[in-house]
Amino acid sequence: MRTKFDEQLNQLHVDLIKMGSLCEEAITLAAQALLREPGADPQKVFSLETEIDQLEWEIESHCMRLLLRQQPMARDLRSVSAALKIISDMERIGDQAADIAELTPYIADCALQNKLHIKDMAKEAVSMVTGSVDAYVKEDLDLVQKVIDQDDTVDALFNQVKTELIELVQEKGTDAQAALDLLMAAKYFERIGDHAVNVAEWVEYSLTGVHKSSEHHPALC
Repeated sequence: MRTKFDEQLNQLHVDLIKMGSLCEEAITLAAQALLREPGADPQKVFSLETEIDQLEWEIESHCMRLLLRQQPMARDLRSVSAALKIISDMERIGDQAADIAELTPYIADCALQNKLHIKDMAKEAVSMVTGSVDAYVKEDLDLVQKVIDQDDTVDALFNQVKTELIELVQEKGTDAQAALDLLMAAKYFERIGDHAVNVAEWVEYSLTGVHKSSEHHPALC
């Protein structure tokens, strides 16, 4: 019985890695589309969002079967329960990547994006998502803390982007509407970072039984 449970738990880990990978790809492609990089296609982000939504449903079903049929004890119970919370945050990450992709047709000024630290925000957001999933699979509290610490970097980059946009809007010829859309995109990257922190904190809960998510971040939409 325990062997079967371990096999199913390992499959859960594989599915979580896949979902995390899809989220990473969606963020990266959304950023490329936003920055107008050659060959970037925002439509691919929407396809990935659909895959992420489907995988969320499959993992949720898997978790419920583990809980109902295997009756896991203590640590395993926390691990499965945390997975249910983690996939909810990753689904929101996929949604926000799609939100960024939706903004790209309205931002026609290619030069404007390159004057901002949007690319740095995207890179940090992807790193946080990767780190939070790795922390779950490797059961690594050091990785948990690293992701939490990275949130300060993303927040600082968001403030920098906001300052840069204010300065650009004050210059003649800068499209104010495009600047607002870029600010919204930066906010989505910042929210992705917050969701990655939530994932990391659920990992901490699965390992220690201590849940601090509500202390660091309110419910995210």
